[in-house]
Amino acid sequence: YKQHAVLKDSVFNMEKNNKLTEAAMQYTFDKKEAAAKAEQEQKDVRNRTIRNCIIGSFLLAVGFLVVVYRQRNRIRAEKDISETEKKKSEALLLNILPGEVAEELKMNGKAKAKSFDAVTVMLTDFKGFTNISEKMSAEDLVAELNYCFSAFDRIIQKYKIEKIKTIGDAYLCASGLPVANPNHATDIIMAAMEIRDFIAKRKVEKELKGEIPFEIRIGIHSGPVVAGIVGLNKYAYDIWGDTVNMAARMEQHGIVGKINISGTTYELIKESYTCISR
Repeated sequence: YKQHAVLKDSVFNMEKNNKLTEAAMQYTFDKKEAAAKAEQEQKDVRNRTIRNCIIGSFLLAVGFLVVVYRQRNRIRAEKDISETEKKKSEALLLNILPGEVAEELKMNGKAKAKSFDAVTVMLTDFKGFTNISEKMSAEDLVAELNYCFSAFDRIIQKYKIEKIKTIGDAYLCASGLPVANPNHATDIIMAAMEIRDFIAKRKVEKELKGEIPFEIRIGIHSGPVVAGIVGLNKYAYDIWGDTVNMAARMEQHGIVGKINISGTTYELIKESYTCISR
């Protein structure tokens, strides 16, 4: 009985110890599992935070790049528009003033008048323009003037002659300014002959159509002039001096269809052209 009791207590204690051991092991396991789960959750939270930060930073960077790209495109578009308008303004200015004078005006806000010692001035005029204007409509008259003066422009551009202005049916230009040209007289003579021949050809065309033709007088003189711009509005490059007045006299006393030059111009071109004394 005693041995039975001892054995029974021993078995009971063993079972009790086994249960306690199992309980302790289960507790330890659950504790470790809970700790591991908590640690994993912390890692997941940290990873989500990092991922969200990365995604947020990426989206912020993309948004910033989009804003920068749009801003750059807007600035580029505005710059292109500004450059286009600037080119238009410069082209318009160069169409009104010589390049050197336009640059001086842009740099300083004004352009000084300059003296030129060796210049040849040409003035053209159409014979009986007042009578012709009374027989033509205003539209036809202006159209014909535009056609002729546009041809004159193309001709003098070939010889780098500076167009000064048109006054009614008069066309004034000068060679040797604003850049000096040692061949100013011969260049303007060649241009004058082309203008004379153009008007002669145009006269034949007009007469074949039964229309009233223009006939031209051309006067040329060489000498010193003063050139520059005056006034505040509607800038115009102009020339002054006796040389201009003498060129006008040459035109007024010239013969239709001929080129009337002064003695001064003759001395400059006599080796290249055959002239008739008047």
